[in-house]
Amino acid sequence: MKYKLIFFAACFLYALSGMAGVMELDVTRHGAVGDGKTLNTGSLQGAIDGLHARGGGVLRFPAGRYLTGSLRLKSGVALYLEEGAVLLGSTSPYDYPKFSTEKELKVNNDHFDQALIYADGAENIGITGGGCVDGQGRELALTIDSLHHTGELVDPHYNTYRKRPNTRPKLLFVRGCRNVRIHRASFRSSAAWGLSFSLCTDVTLDSLHIENRAYWNNDGIDISDCKDVRIAHCDVNSADDGICLKSHNRDACNDRVSIAHCRIISSASAIKFGTESGGGFKNVTIDDIRVKDTYRSAIAIESVDGAAIENIRVSNIHAVNTGNAIFIRLGHRSGEAPGYVRNVSIRNLYAEIPFGRPDIDYDLRGPALPFFHNPFPSSISGIPGHDIENVTLENIEIVYPGRASKGMAYISLSRLADVPENVDGYPEFSMFEELPAWGFYVRHVSGLTLKGITLRLREDDYRPAFVFDRVSRLSLSDIVLPEDKQAGQVVLRQTGLQRKEGVPERWIFSIDN
Repeated sequence: MKYKLIFFAACFLYALSGMAGVMELDVTRHGAVGDGKTLNTGSLQGAIDGLHARGGGVLRFPAGRYLTGSLRLKSGVALYLEEGAVLLGSTSPYDYPKFSTEKELKVNNDHFDQALIYADGAENIGITGGGCVDGQGRELALTIDSLHHTGELVDPHYNTYRKRPNTRPKLLFVRGCRNVRIHRASFRSSAAWGLSFSLCTDVTLDSLHIENRAYWNNDGIDISDCKDVRIAHCDVNSADDGICLKSHNRDACNDRVSIAHCRIISSASAIKFGTESGGGFKNVTIDDIRVKDTYRSAIAIESVDGAAIENIRVSNIHAVNTGNAIFIRLGHRSGEAPGYVRNVSIRNLYAEIPFGRPDIDYDLRGPALPFFHNPFPSSISGIPGHDIENVTLENIEIVYPGRASKGMAYISLSRLADVPENVDGYPEFSMFEELPAWGFYVRHVSGLTLKGITLRLREDDYRPAFVFDRVSRLSLSDIVLPEDKQAGQVVLRQTGLQRKEGVPERWIFSIDN
């Protein structure tokens, strides 16, 4: 077994760095104690530094619980966590020194400038094996909160509204690195985001199990302004966004990102572009994603800080007990000018939307909304003077709960102009409050093709299925609605219907004002 382990580790590092000879070091032979009590930060960092100085190698963790503070992973070094090995984060904030964030031109700075494992400017690094990285995030966050209130360790960025500290360590933070491989390992319980990557090139995350439900802002995976990223066969259960593409740098972007064959549970959105969206997101493919028990959107694509979003391909999404299927938004929260969203296709999506909160049974739930509303439709919305461009939705089936009541909230079709633009608002499918459609609400879009769209209702809904408001070059074909839905299901306000097939004339209702 030992020789098999060494061979696998050597192959892993060979794949990272191309080195023919690989050094392997057992942490217990370097002074580490796996009793879950002894703080091993010094011995583990010394082992990493030593391997790095010798040209790289594999640092092996036998079964045990290795308590540690922050570790810096360096070029040529891979961590191999055997099954039964746990890298256990300290619950003392004093064991997490802050690292500089000067390399990043922050959009909406998160202040998470600490991490259990971090790397900066390294090459050929990785984590693998069947073991686990456990941040003990809830205990750590509560300790930070307590020390803030005693005045011993005051957080200058403390969130007084949410009553929680904003200076908390991530589980893993990798910045400015090249050739990163993280494979077949488990990660859980961060005090903040889980696995976070910024300004990296050539990143592969494969066959990971991520359970990040310890505290607030517990994203699963965050990718910010990285190139050539592959995420595959990952299971993510997170108290915030599952897999989130961000852009903190106005002069950079995410480019050539692939997300495939993943399963996601989230108390926010399953896969999300944003909210931080300064530079852009280009050439992203998302395929074969299964979503369940997710509070917000299965797919959320957002540019609100000036980001350029283009060439996005989404396919084969299956989402159940999820608050919203599709949310696409171009807004202007920050930046000199709005960005753009164009050339987006979503194909082969199935979603079931519940009547109540999908995450009601979770101990950590998304913040409740401060207004009364009926079930929300999917939405695609730009802002005046800035249309979302060239969107294709094909082979989409969404099951909605119905049960809308005019007594709960009501926007009549004569008041479509009253739906707020909310140009600088936080992007979310609930951002317009009550919406006048039960299936899709679309506004400020140029070039929209809907083909093979099936919308179902579990119970009746008085609203029309579709509202298109100031949409140009609209194409509808093969639309399927409940059999009892007759006239006025497709509402057009200042909208040009360029092509219509398989859509009965009685469904069309036009408004000019």
